[in-house]
Amino acid sequence: MAYLDNSKIDLIASGLGYPEGPVWCSDGSVLLVEIEGKCLSRIASDGSRKVVAPVPGGPNGAAIGPDGAVYICNDGGFDWITIPRPNDSPLVISNTQPKDYMGGKLQKVDLKSGQVTDLFAGTSVPPAFLLRGPDDLVFDRDGGCWFTDWGKQRPTDRDITGVYYLSPDGSTLRQAIFPLNAPNGIALSPDGKWLYVALSFERRVLKYEVGPGGTFKPNPRTLDGSYLVTGAFAGCSVLDSMAVDEQGNLYVATMIPLGADPTVNGGITVVSPQGEILDWIEICLDHSPVPLPSNICFGGKDLKTAYITCGGTGQLISMPSRIPGLKLNFNC
Repeated sequence: MAYLDNSKIDLIASGLGYPEGPVWCSDGSVLLVEIEGKCLSRIASDGSRKVVAPVPGGPNGAAIGPDGAVYICNDGGFDWITIPRPNDSPLVISNTQPKDYMGGKLQKVDLKSGQVTDLFAGTSVPPAFLLRGPDDLVFDRDGGCWFTDWGKQRPTDRDITGVYYLSPDGSTLRQAIFPLNAPNGIALSPDGKWLYVALSFERRVLKYEVGPGGTFKPNPRTLDGSYLVTGAFAGCSVLDSMAVDEQGNLYVATMIPLGADPTVNGGITVVSPQGEILDWIEICLDHSPVPLPSNICFGGKDLKTAYITCGGTGQLISMPSRIPGLKLNFNC
């Protein structure tokens, strides 16, 4: 069996508004954000959908924090490109910064009440830097939160951003790694010693040796202090978010591997901690291409089911995993 068995894909839900940030819950449901749909939703095991909370802007990533709340990276919204497809729903692709852009935010949602609280937004962030398009996040075992800021793109320019760290008590936010070009997926190694960051357009995964208090120990042999995991992704792939299994392998959502061709399936690239490409799992659904897988998480009682959000086609799918996923530090 491959690392993920794509001969046993289960289509759980469809018609979602660019789903991202899946979180498997112990009741068998999956929490996810809908970026275009501007909400946090819960997908039950039977595929039914319930909106937990409306989230204006662009809820882009989600994770359970130490207090049991759902923490959300809000990118402030997008303009969207819609591509009609014969005999199927349109393909939806995120594009440039919209006219009603709300600014980037880090938020949390109370699962019982659905209340959404802004934690850091705009100029409230000390020192003087702005959150432009927060994207994905991961909590360390102490309750500190690392998250990427993918930035916003406009017709003639785009932001240079980085990685940020929210202290375990939630009182301070610091710019931990800067500058980076479109940092997207983020993950921690099983021992918590390495922070992984996927750069969408550079098609590379970097890692940083974690230091105390949201710092990192620079690699003395590189100009930016990073270590290269790999840049050996297929074709012209664009990288999105990722998850880790219990052995430390990375499962990277890999979009449009032949560049700007939306008729080609995307998939999941499995990368060892040493940077070896271990597997490529194409996402094959019978009726239409799935070019834009956006994120992945592990669930099930044995953590051997991979749940994958397919952003552009609005679907949530699952497939069996050969290796259990890494148990997260906090979950619901």
